[in-house]
Amino acid sequence: MMRRIEREFAGRTLTLETGRLAKLAQGSCLVQFGETVVLCTATVQDRPTHLPFFPLTVEYREKSYAAGKIPGGFFKREGRPQEKEILAARQIDRPLRPLFPDGFMNETQIFCTVLSADQENDADVLAILGSSAALSLSRVPFRTPVAGVRIGRIRENWILNPTFQQLAYSDVDIVVAGSRDAITMVEGGAVEVPEADILEGLEVAHGGIRQLIDMQEALVSGLRQPEMEWVAQLPNEALTARVEDMARPRVAEAMALGEKQQRNQALAVVKEDVMDRLQGELSEEEFEGSRAQVGEILRSIEKASMRKRILDEGIRADGRDLRSVRDISCEIGLLPRTHGSALFTRGQTQALCVATLGTSRDEQRIDSIDTPEEVSKSFMLHYNFPPYSVGEVKPIRGTSRREIGHGALAERAIQPLLPPYDDFPYTIRLVSDILESNGSSSMATVCGSSLALMAAGVPIKAACAGVAMGLIKEGDRVAVLTDILGLEDALGDMDFKVAGTRTGVTSIQMDIKVEGLTPAILREALERAHDARLHILDIMDQTIARPREELSQHAPRITSIQINPEKIGEIIGPKGKTIRAIQEETGTKIDIEDSGIIKIAAVSGEAAARAREMIEAIVQEPEVGRIYQGPVKNTTTFGAFVEIVPGVEGLCHISELAAKRVEKTEDILQRGVITRVKLLSIDEKGRLRLSRKAAIEEEGTKVEEVEAASRA
Repeated sequence: MMRRIEREFAGRTLTLETGRLAKLAQGSCLVQFGETVVLCTATVQDRPTHLPFFPLTVEYREKSYAAGKIPGGFFKREGRPQEKEILAARQIDRPLRPLFPDGFMNETQIFCTVLSADQENDADVLAILGSSAALSLSRVPFRTPVAGVRIGRIRENWILNPTFQQLAYSDVDIVVAGSRDAITMVEGGAVEVPEADILEGLEVAHGGIRQLIDMQEALVSGLRQPEMEWVAQLPNEALTARVEDMARPRVAEAMALGEKQQRNQALAVVKEDVMDRLQGELSEEEFEGSRAQVGEILRSIEKASMRKRILDEGIRADGRDLRSVRDISCEIGLLPRTHGSALFTRGQTQALCVATLGTSRDEQRIDSIDTPEEVSKSFMLHYNFPPYSVGEVKPIRGTSRREIGHGALAERAIQPLLPPYDDFPYTIRLVSDILESNGSSSMATVCGSSLALMAAGVPIKAACAGVAMGLIKEGDRVAVLTDILGLEDALGDMDFKVAGTRTGVTSIQMDIKVEGLTPAILREALERAHDARLHILDIMDQTIARPREELSQHAPRITSIQINPEKIGEIIGPKGKTIRAIQEETGTKIDIEDSGIIKIAAVSGEAAARAREMIEAIVQEPEVGRIYQGPVKNTTTFGAFVEIVPGVEGLCHISELAAKRVEKTEDILQRGVITRVKLLSIDEKGRLRLSRKAAIEEEGTKVEEVEAASRA
């Protein structure tokens, strides 16, 4: 049965439709906002998986035809997902995953396809709504509908689902997802916005979420399929009781060990002992059937032990109280040949961050359905998480979705603090290699990246730091944790990352495992994160409090010149001959934009100055009375032809070569020698009259020194 719901939302028409497309999927929903259209489907396997975790996969794919484009590259078809698609898929996954029932282990897939893109409205938040509707229409067990909105702010006015054009003027860009009763996911950035304003924006967003859930429920009403038959894949009760009896006291002792490695070793000993004892008590068939369940039972004991200690005693696994930040150390300048490097260590989490400065040639080119033309990106932050950082051995199979997500989170934190490109025309790449990880490595990346930029001499507005907050919630008992460990992330109820400066928030991300958070808990978490951030910034300031005055000696110096765009062809020359000659002579790299902006990159200031001088000489009309320097292109019996700027030659008559009488031109100047000459006049035919003699009279011996150097 086809059903279509159409309502006004955020000043535009929003449409939900089901029953016309993808009818063989267990649930499908077509969402249209403006002229952006996304199809969301939900499918599920009938049998539970053999895997030890709930296998939910979310795919978000953009079709080039959605924006009337043909994919670039050799194959001319969509390939592996781009970064935007991966981030959108993660954004959809996180609010949905906690809403499946415990023990449901049937493989489930959400697939979102962007079919039309109007280059005004982003499809990512529409996909959250459509995915929830598809699940609600299907036979998949799903607790409650959710929806997502993007929140922006222009001149203190909050805007729901702002267009791309509006976001260019907004100081907030945050995606918020939630149920009718609570917020379940937050992801986005801001331009040093205070925490109180962030909370206000979340409240506005939640109001929009409720409107979308009303619309979703109207679509689903009477159409939802009967829930599929499924059996919860939970450990056997008798086995659970036996393992708990053997292991609970010893697990509690192991969980009290402060060091991660000691704790893991102690827990491994407990598991091995439990397995040995069960093998002696059970038949071979019973033992093999229970082997996979023992790990899950022990994990539940670990979780209960950790949570009980925090709620009852206010003491965490590493012995800290709820508000303390782990010990921090900062170092800069570790790597001698890099442009800027920093090592940030917080507890057992360590990030090595390196900044590299490049030219416009190093910008990343992005072909997106969100923009009419290909766009360039001059700032990149890449996050790497090698397996040795957690003491594991794993194959390397390319950049993971997690690495892309963490890198994007840290990139959003740093982006608002960079100088305007016109003032600092560099391409900046930051790389964070995680050397140790025990919680909050993305926030360590933010801190280390801030230090590396300052060490490189990049004039960022302010230092930036980040911290991850956690939550333990049992009924009415609540504990908010500052600077969480990996264990507290895995066994706790929330991972709430907040990054920013002393002034305000620049990046925020929240994942939860409970159905939602109240405004009071959110407020407390943000206030605690603010206090922790100031503490971290105080420590970072002791290492470097402001950007270095000078760029690294290994970084290129970029000089910008604005010329008349009509002169670009003269600088490039026939087949690029002129610009190549300037680059070869000066050892610089020169980039020319269509607007007439020329960027000269050089390691030394002298080389950049020389290249600039040569370019300015080309674009400027020859000026009578000015002294020029150039090579002798040809000699004759009556004088020498000197190229004062590329492509412009003049005659220095034999009588103007020296103060004394000259019998032969080659006695003074030979072909290829660099000399300095003064432009005496330009006749009606545009011919230039030059004088070496006048240049000597004005500059003394400088002319001879230039010529001697060129002959050497």
